[in-house]
Amino acid sequence: MTTQEFLQRMRSGAVADAGSDMHMMMHELSQRALKITAHLNGEYHEPPKLREIFSELIGKPVDESFGLFPPFYTDCGLNITLGKNVFINSGCRFQDWGGIQIGDGALIGHNVVIATINHGLTPEKRHDNIPAPVTIGKNVWIGSNAAILPGVTIGDNAVIAAGAVVTKDVEPNVIVAGVPARIMRSIYC
Repeated sequence: MTTQEFLQRMRSGAVADAGSDMHMMMHELSQRALKITAHLNGEYHEPPKLREIFSELIGKPVDESFGLFPPFYTDCGLNITLGKNVFINSGCRFQDWGGIQIGDGALIGHNVVIATINHGLTPEKRHDNIPAPVTIGKNVWIGSNAAILPGVTIGDNAVIAAGAVVTKDVEPNVIVAGVPARIMRSIYC
């Protein structure tokens, strides 16, 4: 199985059973991500160099408008897709096996976690990896220390309050807060 075939299978929700070829490929690709993020986070880089390293990490070019304040962590990198004018603040952790798509103009606050993997609930399936993609719309603002869980879609212009845990889809043009996150109000009242 090629890397692209593997990534597509993960984006489609194919379970990576513990010990399977897919599971072993996850470990292999994780080593690649660890090496690149160590370089990214290990010293200061001018913005063009930082974009070059991040492009290597995700396997595709990022727009000149992309901004990142390291450190940044991911366990794969190759299943991240970014729009234009995206900014990711320091300390973020993206678990992108299931795929993370971030729309134009999104702002990601300090220490945000975006997870796309769950595990089986029963002890005998606990080490299996169950992927589900996360999609973040255009002009979304995710506050510091928020967590976005597997399978969530966040609509355009939504605001995720600091510390929120987003467990289900978020409508466009709303503010959500809390654990689990709930709609607080519309942005256009």
